[in-house]
Amino acid sequence: MLRIQYVLLLAKVNPIMSHPFVIITALENELDPTRLPLGVKVVYSGIGKINAAITTLKAIQSYRPREIINFGTVGRINPAVSGLLDIGKVVQRDVLAEPLAPRGQVPFSTRPNSYLSDGGIHVCGTGDSFVTEPDPWLIAQAIDVVDMELFAISAVAHDAGIPWRSFKYITDDADASAGSDWHAGVRHGEELFLEQLRKVMQG
Repeated sequence: MLRIQYVLLLAKVNPIMSHPFVIITALENELDPTRLPLGVKVVYSGIGKINAAITTLKAIQSYRPREIINFGTVGRINPAVSGLLDIGKVVQRDVLAEPLAPRGQVPFSTRPNSYLSDGGIHVCGTGDSFVTEPDPWLIAQAIDVVDMELFAISAVAHDAGIPWRSFKYITDDADASAGSDWHAGVRHGEELFLEQLRKVMQG
């Protein structure tokens, strides 16, 4: 039913507005829109899963993208990773409904508990919280980094049948100094992402 609704919504969109790539980023200070290649649209979702889901749906309705690309900042869980990561899998980290279902799973739901991207090998855990202390569950799930939007973006893209990619820049170690470290490094991944974007666009 959801897929049919998406098709009906997309059918009402003027094809002139179609774009091959749409970038979804939480905040404008993470990515300067004037630096993007011609033909690439960027939409800013704001922070959190609800904002990200609503923005992704509106972006699909407005631009009919061939592929959705997410760029954003993340906190590091796996000390072996650094810089800009190409995310291959995303899970929810903040669904806590035990004993009805294990952590990360929505009770009585047939929707996927994780989503796979069109590239990358790293695992991102999404939740509506800014991680500032160790969480053994994240380590047990082999989660490399944490964010607050990607699971929602990927869920909407999946339901619409649109491939997605995500590039995440590590700004902090998800610890007590995460807030100040994020502010200091929020713009540092932009150039690295633009390099990857050019590669994606070249196929």
